[in-house]
Amino acid sequence: EPPADNHSFLSLKPDLISNFRRPESVLVVVQVPPNLTLLLKRQPPGEFWQSVTGSMEWSEQRPLQTSVRELKEETGIVAEPDQFKNWQRRFRYSIPSQLLYRYQDGVSFNVEHMFSIQLSEVVPIQIVADEHQEFQWIRIQDAIDLVWSWSNREALTIVNHRN
Repeated sequence: EPPADNHSFLSLKPDLISNFRRPESVLVVVQVPPNLTLLLKRQPPGEFWQSVTGSMEWSEQRPLQTSVRELKEETGIVAEPDQFKNWQRRFRYSIPSQLLYRYQDGVSFNVEHMFSIQLSEVVPIQIVADEHQEFQWIRIQDAIDLVWSWSNREALTIVNHRN
């Protein structure tokens, strides 16, 4: 089992790295005060609701870089790094067995870094059709009940209680 911080990806074979997904990702809660958040619905086969998420690229040195990139890619929202709040929280979870083929042999856990960004108002969203089928601005309390993953529920709960 990898260490809790899951930086075991550093020991992966360098010549194979580019062929596999990095077992490290971000989760970004997009918030509009006082209590709205953005959720995206995945395309099939998943078809579940989630906040902005995405895997870190091997070239990205910091999870913040990934947060900026994923927010733009998944929503069309362009933000500066200093607009994000890094909650210094990491969620570690088992990679679902049907997705293990994306990772190098021996990798079975992912570490997800938690960020949030607060917008002043609801903005237009441009979803990527091959990833998401729809979006909604929803009360955070309702989003907690709607999202699929436990880490997303926890992130929304943290943002809701600490703002």
